[in-house]
Amino acid sequence: MFDVACLTRSLPSAAQDTVPTHRGRTAIGKGRMTMRVQIRSGCALLAAALVTGTGTLLGWSPRASAEPCADVEVVFARGTTERPGAGSVGNAFTEALRNQVGGKTVGLYPVNYPANHDWPTSVIGVNDAGNRIRQLAADCPDTKVVLGGFSQGAAVAQLVTADAPAIPPNSFAFGATTPLAADVADRVDAVVLFGKPNDRFLFLIGQPYVPVGAAFAAKTLDLCAINDPICSGGLDPVAHNLYTANGMVTEAATFAAARV
Repeated sequence: MFDVACLTRSLPSAAQDTVPTHRGRTAIGKGRMTMRVQIRSGCALLAAALVTGTGTLLGWSPRASAEPCADVEVVFARGTTERPGAGSVGNAFTEALRNQVGGKTVGLYPVNYPANHDWPTSVIGVNDAGNRIRQLAADCPDTKVVLGGFSQGAAVAQLVTADAPAIPPNSFAFGATTPLAADVADRVDAVVLFGKPNDRFLFLIGQPYVPVGAAFAAKTLDLCAINDPICSGGLDPVAHNLYTANGMVTEAATFAAARV
């Protein structure tokens, strides 16, 4: 989740600049990152590669699982400063979805990324989520995929859907992410976004608007709580943290359940 109190202090007249929205199907741009990885020894790196079967200098590799393929898998990116995992909204959404899909099994993949205030690192999450979806498409062809995110995580999830020509050079994601191939994009059955940063917030971090990809528009639900200062023109910082209590988690689960 974001430091919304800081945002509201810096935008005393913002409510006049943007019309509040309850929900929509818009998108957001994020992106380019710079990373340095220190390798303590070539032997240690080689040993890690031998044990895991893969080597990556980014340190945010997709996580393999020996578990059988679930009927449905939720790929969810948490909000800023939430502990590693799917976050409060991701966990609540997954549980609500389980309650609406009968006897189907529902797995949860928490997107692996820093989720901190260093916004360029959000592309780590874009790449991790994209790689997980590619892995599911290859290894679990019958698994239904639901992509989602809260706050910064919603921006991450949206960028996973973005069409390459729509990502401008001033986006963090430009040249740093790989859009999903058409056949892989078709494997995503629903996208749910909670409290996704709007144009006002994007302006503050110097980022452009990037729309939801054409292949995902019809299967995306973009939810914004009334007066949430991150996704609407409102200035109520409490509203940004009410998605698990305001009925929107259940609404999103109903949307996704109808598509899986």
